[in-house]
Amino acid sequence: MAGRLEDGAGGAEAATPPAMMATEPTDRSTSASEPEGGSDISKRKSEKPEGEAAKATTPVLGHGSRSLPAVTVDTYNEELRDEEGFVGDRASGRAFRSILDDWRERVAAALGEDPFGDTPTREISKSKLDKALSSNDTVAAGLVHTAVEEFARELAVVVRRFMRLEKWKDTERIVIGGGLSSSHIGQLAMGRAQIILAGEGEPVELIPISNHPDEAGLIGAVQLAPSWVLAGHDAIVAVDIGGTNIRAGIVELRIKKGDVSRASVWKLVHWRHRDDEPSREEAVDRLASMIDELVERAKDEKMKLAPFVGIGCPGLIDEDGVILKGGQNLPGNWEEDGFNLASALHGKLDKIDGHEPVIVLHNDAVVQGLSEVPNMEKADRWGVLTIGTGLGNARFSNRERD
Repeated sequence: MAGRLEDGAGGAEAATPPAMMATEPTDRSTSASEPEGGSDISKRKSEKPEGEAAKATTPVLGHGSRSLPAVTVDTYNEELRDEEGFVGDRASGRAFRSILDDWRERVAAALGEDPFGDTPTREISKSKLDKALSSNDTVAAGLVHTAVEEFARELAVVVRRFMRLEKWKDTERIVIGGGLSSSHIGQLAMGRAQIILAGEGEPVELIPISNHPDEAGLIGAVQLAPSWVLAGHDAIVAVDIGGTNIRAGIVELRIKKGDVSRASVWKLVHWRHRDDEPSREEAVDRLASMIDELVERAKDEKMKLAPFVGIGCPGLIDEDGVILKGGQNLPGNWEEDGFNLASALHGKLDKIDGHEPVIVLHNDAVVQGLSEVPNMEKADRWGVLTIGTGLGNARFSNRERD
């Protein structure tokens, strides 16, 4: 078995799409220009007058596409820096653990005892921290609350820096994703950061991602494909690759008149690759076996899969599916010249319903953010920040709907 298999929700439909071309590697010299180290991918195309970009560009089925069926991706993978390094690192999951660790040391030095004992901070679960926050142990609760408060201030600083970028201008809402967002401590930090920003006259709204973070990065993959790719099918295969975990799943489309807002995860396979420290080749092989396992399960259930695999992974993805930068937390060197994940997988995957599957890559924060498309109809411009091993980011403008 490739990994731990889990159930999602349930439901379905059916038919066969036009044949689609699989992606092959090309010269990696084609790349996006980036503001302040990020991915101002609109620079690839001719500039549009303001207000036209979201309606003028035809949606494209391709890697790292800026123009998607429901939104225009204004920018993603911004790598803002200050004198201490990457600004985003100040509001990552690692940053929160570092802040908590620092306060544990201070409390132990002053009081002679750490309320969490000898347990390393990295091994203290979010649920345990949530319980400590609401417990009768005032020292433990105070310790967690203090760490949350400091992290919230760092998050507010990071949001403020993003809001200064031209491509983040006039952002109305920011969805906070990643594992921390599903916990009470994460939501408390989010709320506190919004109050800090409001006190400074910054009106942006911070909201937790609505789907479970483990599933949001899969559900968002349905927004990578035009409706003709999905039509007549029950589900797609989706993959979420992170610096610690790889998740692959079957996402049921539940299409109604072209609307995929009810999409949900049917089955999920999870591999915590960081524990195994695989090479890049071993990771690709394991991912291929995870996908094939899921395809077989869907076939057993008579589920009609579209021959399409949507993948979210860290970094700046060019139109050839090459990870140009930002893949440093992945196992092995995924930015090496000549490596193309779509092509590496293509030769290893079984056919889906008699077709070679089309593989489309995009940034993982973009894909996780896309899971919120159904909830963003009242916000023309919105963004996502994903708190994980690092801090993923993307900004979207809603396209005009037919």
